[in-house]
Amino acid sequence: MKRERMFLRVRGRDIVNEQRAKVFLRGLNLGGWLMMEGYILGGRNIPETLFKEELERRWGSKVKEEFVYRFRKNFIQKKDIAIIRNMGFNVVRLPFHYKLVESRPGRYSSKGLFWLDEALRWAEEYGIYIILDLHAAVGSQNRDWHSDSQGKALLWEKREYQVRTVGLWEFLADRYRERAVVAGYDILNEPVTEDRKLLRLYREIIRAVRRVDKRHILFLEGNFFGQHLNLFNPDWDDNSVYSIHAYQPLNFTFNFSRGLSYPGLIDGRRWDRKRLNHGLLPYITFQRKHSVPLFVGEFGVNSRCPCCHSEYEWVKDMLELFREFGVHWTYWTYKAVAGGIYPDGLYRLEENRKWLKRENVHFGWEGLWYDYRNLSRDFFRSMDTGQFTKQQLLARLLKKYRRE
Repeated sequence: MKRERMFLRVRGRDIVNEQRAKVFLRGLNLGGWLMMEGYILGGRNIPETLFKEELERRWGSKVKEEFVYRFRKNFIQKKDIAIIRNMGFNVVRLPFHYKLVESRPGRYSSKGLFWLDEALRWAEEYGIYIILDLHAAVGSQNRDWHSDSQGKALLWEKREYQVRTVGLWEFLADRYRERAVVAGYDILNEPVTEDRKLLRLYREIIRAVRRVDKRHILFLEGNFFGQHLNLFNPDWDDNSVYSIHAYQPLNFTFNFSRGLSYPGLIDGRRWDRKRLNHGLLPYITFQRKHSVPLFVGEFGVNSRCPCCHSEYEWVKDMLELFREFGVHWTYWTYKAVAGGIYPDGLYRLEENRKWLKRENVHFGWEGLWYDYRNLSRDFFRSMDTGQFTKQQLLARLLKKYRRE
């Protein structure tokens, strides 16, 4: 049965609904679904476009289209939204690739929009909000794989790409302006550029969105991977939330340096709740100075093993600080193939499947390049969340802090 949702808006430091009741957004990211990431699919972090191009070169365009459709159909389903809602979360941050929306410059894709529409329909049915997150902008907003970059952030170099990004958001805002299930629009994931360039693009996007949609919240991420907020003037728009990502210390949370424990000595310093608190203080100062809401769009940790769990102490301390400071959050991420580095999923694919071949030279999703016909059936079957293992301790911890 469809549950009615109320529009959200900013009121001082708070997010409120149409009855002016405070709403704390707490939930999960659906990473890897509508913007594919290599480590989430058990392989190297090659850009999504490169993976698709090589699959098409080896197997043809029909196989590539089949792969995209069947992956999206299996990786996240209606039942996954039900799982998230039944855990007590009230929001999903939904990363997407601009190519999902734009089929050609200035033209928009009904095939891609189908998946956004499906996600919103499922969310409406289960009474949960969606934040639309542009994870890969035209030309890429940073130089990393998670913006589908091959080493360049061309968004900041080509005016055409900026114009198309503005147009994309105006199109989406117009399309979804009457959908209360949309909590808001996360304009640009983890931008990296000069402050003046980022501010100029943000201003253009804000003007374009507000021409067609004055109701939905805008989520504005800080510069340098969502780390720097002081470039902002919150007087621009009175219905905006300011967003950061919190993964420090990376060598621990991403498991780049092995054998580290939290709390403990990491990178030559003792990391504990006090140091995490110190790292968050500049953002809390910004929040209080400007009387605006603060949102941690991503935070997470690589899960080491079933019996280590010092990483959960890091998660607990972060959640306690978010509660103390009234910070909204979405954990990264809902599901992923279990791996040794990068923040992985609440649900993890732990089995070494036929297609995964962790011991192989070509492991994870790249194995499909070489043997698609024999491996694809097992790949698609294993993408169902029923094949993944729930991290019970992490789940209990997140559930504990999901509400005030």
